[in-house]
Amino acid sequence: MHTLTLLNIFGGVFLLLYGMRLVGDGLQKACGARLRGFLLTATANRMRGVFVGAVITALLQSSSATTVMLVGLVGSGLIGLSQTMGVILGADIGTTLTVQIIAFRIYDYALGLVGLGILVRLVSRREEFQHGGTAILGFGFVFFAIKILIDTFDPGGGNSLMADLIAGLGEDLFAGIVISALVTAILHSSAATLGIAISASYSGALSLEAAIPIVLGANIGTCVTAILSSMGSTVDAKRVALAHILFKVAGVVVILPLIGPFTELVRLASDDMPRQIAYAHTFFNIGIAIIFLPITSIFTSAVRYMIPQEREPLRMGPRYLDPLVLTTPSLALGQASREALRVADMVQEMIKDSIIVFKRNDRALCERLQERDNDVDLLDREIKLYLTKLSRESLTEEQAQREFEILAFTNNMENIGDVIDKNLMELALKKIENHLSFSEEGMREIESLHRKVLENFEIGVITFTNSDRELARRLLQRKARVAELERRLRQAHIDRLHRGLKESIDTSAIHLDILTNLKRINSYICNIAYTILGEEKESSA
Repeated sequence: MHTLTLLNIFGGVFLLLYGMRLVGDGLQKACGARLRGFLLTATANRMRGVFVGAVITALLQSSSATTVMLVGLVGSGLIGLSQTMGVILGADIGTTLTVQIIAFRIYDYALGLVGLGILVRLVSRREEFQHGGTAILGFGFVFFAIKILIDTFDPGGGNSLMADLIAGLGEDLFAGIVISALVTAILHSSAATLGIAISASYSGALSLEAAIPIVLGANIGTCVTAILSSMGSTVDAKRVALAHILFKVAGVVVILPLIGPFTELVRLASDDMPRQIAYAHTFFNIGIAIIFLPITSIFTSAVRYMIPQEREPLRMGPRYLDPLVLTTPSLALGQASREALRVADMVQEMIKDSIIVFKRNDRALCERLQERDNDVDLLDREIKLYLTKLSRESLTEEQAQREFEILAFTNNMENIGDVIDKNLMELALKKIENHLSFSEEGMREIESLHRKVLENFEIGVITFTNSDRELARRLLQRKARVAELERRLRQAHIDRLHRGLKESIDTSAIHLDILTNLKRINSYICNIAYTILGEEKESSA
């Protein structure tokens, strides 16, 4: 009998976890990448942060998922540490929705939800509805798991051992908190732990006094996911994880002296034991928000003091490609975009410095630019490898398009780096070694084309960042102007040759090749626009 009981618990718990995973994945994919952009709007004020955190967590069905997303955004430098505090508190409120749903007595309809979810997936043509069907299927599995666990914990079914173990948690408050925290850390879900507790309460195996430490421990244990996601990340990302822990632990410390009144408040809210567990979870997290939201600045200062800023060594490898978020396509694509923009920053500096090499005959800078191209090549390769780990089946049409845009963008950045390294710097070395100088007029013309290319580069990066189709069209219009300018400058150089200007004669081949390669760079920049517009790009070779 005990073996069968353990098997039922094992199967029920993992079915519960899998169902919650399907719910989160389905809702997340149905909402698309908008979740990440919505999270970035939380920077306005603390109250808005609470609201945004609660909404996103309600959709993702996991406060840990929201906190992991925050860790990624802070690690990427998109939002600051102080702006995350309200979101963390809101996420803790949002996760209580899952427990509230589980507490409803609709487990008898679990198989009906499973059937409905499968039906929606089979008959729907649109991806959004298919993902919605996945979420319904997930809820069906959750409630079916609850039904299995309820039967397992039923003392009338001969499983008094499990009932005694659950009831024993109420005998020692601190032991109950610690055990619940450990279980939640293993399951990576406070909702799963509380779902198990609710299942036990249906059969009367769990009293409210025993449930309260489970609720408190589950809230502490859910911090583990954020801690793991922050490992190896930036200092601010680690601070986000620490802030999450501090809020939870401080909340438990505040509630412990008031455990009696808190228990009575929960008992007054409902006579139904499963609902009492859900209310305890909700009241605890709303209480944390009410108490700590006005003093989030103190928490910000505390975590900055506890994890001081260190001078981080320059890393030539990827900075934002976090493998822990690959299971969240919208976030993984966001991280890849950040890494791609980091590559763009490096390439932009290469373009800016390339003209300095020609003006000053700076051999040392020339060599540094050639070394920098190796870094660009490395990051281009790492971004491609990172994105290949995303399952194509898990991407929405919008996400698949963004993946294509990122790959095309980094490829164009790598091509620009190669032009600078293998062409422009080779020309610069030839000019330096032969002690050549451009005419003043010729140098001004090269600089004028260089400025236009640099302006287009900045427009191209903005076009990629925002997937801006209107800006992409403007960029293609500017491409024609650069081509016309290059033709005029080439003719002006030929005119100087006819006049017999010595500097122009000596540097003619180098001068014309520089114009050609600047035009090539501009073509690679404009290929960004073709990708955004979905048009076939032109060859830039």
